[in-house]
Amino acid sequence: MIPLQQGVPLDPQQYVPPLVSAATTVVLFIVVFVVIYLLGKYFMTRAVERSLRHRDFDETLVGLAVSTTGVVVAVVAVALAATVAGFGVVLAAFATLAGALALAVGFAAQDLIANFVAGVFIIQDEPFTVGDWIEWDGNSGVVRDIELRVTKLDTFDNQMITVPNSDLANAAVINNVENDQRRVSVDFGIGYDDDIDQARDAIIDEGTHIDDVLEEPVPTAPVTGLGDSAVVLQGRIWIDPNESSYGAIRAQFVEAVKQRFDSEGIDMPYPNTELSGGIEIANASEVEGVTGD
Repeated sequence: MIPLQQGVPLDPQQYVPPLVSAATTVVLFIVVFVVIYLLGKYFMTRAVERSLRHRDFDETLVGLAVSTTGVVVAVVAVALAATVAGFGVVLAAFATLAGALALAVGFAAQDLIANFVAGVFIIQDEPFTVGDWIEWDGNSGVVRDIELRVTKLDTFDNQMITVPNSDLANAAVINNVENDQRRVSVDFGIGYDDDIDQARDAIIDEGTHIDDVLEEPVPTAPVTGLGDSAVVLQGRIWIDPNESSYGAIRAQFVEAVKQRFDSEGIDMPYPNTELSGGIEIANASEVEGVTGD
């Protein structure tokens, strides 16, 4: 029989130096990270916040910049702490992996990034703000909320629209309430035999008596077209879009002029077509023969 070999005795002392070295490295990493992160976050975020507020940036952008600064400080603190603690190899591998991951995420989230950047410009440039009535690409609505990725609007039918910010940033946006004055224009057609001056006086008088219509500029009603069946006068009145409803004023204007035209006997013709000439029947004998049968 072969005698069993006796086990080699373990010396606990041989594991003490590596454990102490590892613990020292970890403690050094944590201490350096905490010190750099706390100091960097305190000074950098305050500096960024003061700088942006001094330049009157929007509060949303200020908050975003402060949060982003905190993340950047944390990343820098990790990198410096790892370097001081001797994690250079691990740090290099992490940087390579992070770069590849960032590239992949960038390609996958192009639309998200585009909307985010567009949201930053919309908030900063303020082509419209919450409560404004805007139009773009054949759509319209009242802005309910502007976020960094999307803008939410309410239609006049009380439907909510969520629009990506990149669509609004790349479109020609009409802000209907940005200025203090806005013109309400309505076309009225009268017959060719009607008196243009009488119709013009009626349009201007009715526009003047509508509440919330501005005295300056004064209402006007120039002839703007000669249609197939009507002479077109365009009634023009001015309102303050921030104080009055464009749709309500326009509807009131149209109804008032229609009633005034009816009371004064001014015709508002609709399109019609006249046929002139005659009808000639060929082969009348054949037609009579058929009807005779």
